[in-house]
Amino acid sequence: MKILITGANGMLAKAVRNEMKKEELICTDVNELDITNLEAVREFVKTNKPQYIINCAAYTAVDKAEEQVELARKINAIGPKNLAITANENDCTLIHISTDYVFGGDKPINYVYNEDDEKAPNSVYGITKLEGEQNIISSCFKYYIFRTAWLYGDGNNFVRTMLKLGKEKESVNVVCDQHGSPTYSVDLAGIIHEAIKKEIPYGVYHTTNQGFTSWDEFTKLIFKKAGINCKVNSVTSEEFPSTAKRPLNSQLSKEKILNCKINIPTYEDALDRYLSVEKY
Repeated sequence: MKILITGANGMLAKAVRNEMKKEELICTDVNELDITNLEAVREFVKTNKPQYIINCAAYTAVDKAEEQVELARKINAIGPKNLAITANENDCTLIHISTDYVFGGDKPINYVYNEDDEKAPNSVYGITKLEGEQNIISSCFKYYIFRTAWLYGDGNNFVRTMLKLGKEKESVNVVCDQHGSPTYSVDLAGIIHEAIKKEIPYGVYHTTNQGFTSWDEFTKLIFKKAGINCKVNSVTSEEFPSTAKRPLNSQLSKEKILNCKINIPTYEDALDRYLSVEKY
């Protein structure tokens, strides 16, 4: 199959490229294809004729987005709309990556978000990602929107940062009141590939690794598995302020994607595999 990948130099895109290396891939970044330019997208897709478009391009600097609103909107909302319009015109399938930030994240910790739950983003990043979802749904018939969370992989990420700090410091402060599922980019790429091959029904799916934890407990697990002796001080989000509000509950239900017979490993298993290839 012929697949166009946008944002091809990003962490997830690297994993997708490796996962789908036996497919016919067209890999682009902003220098090759500016997804915020509709006519450029139309011309590129018309010329290259992909069967699938996997949009890995995104503005993900959550705090900076509070100041760079229009740039975030161009990349996270207008770009996906352009891809959706063009996919619809050329009868190809659009695969788009979205986020837990489309929800308010204020539900009790015993609650797990389903795909159709009320959307109430609290940040520019979340608002623009939701706009991207809505633009795709209104512009395209053949689409998959995969919402993920707490992504790490080949590139700067939380696990790599904690490994570095754990070796340098005697203790680290990590928030304890944000709950979700750490997700390995390799596993998300596998889910995407399997969904394409199995031709699951079009729509919105939650795609994080199995299991839930908090950032501080995840950090303790990282140190334990890596053999690092560093104390984790659990602090609240209020004690660790940020420009953009983070969801306290990022727990996403995987029931819908699991019902499609898609394999999803646990976050503990994913961490083992990541640490087996990460140099620390």
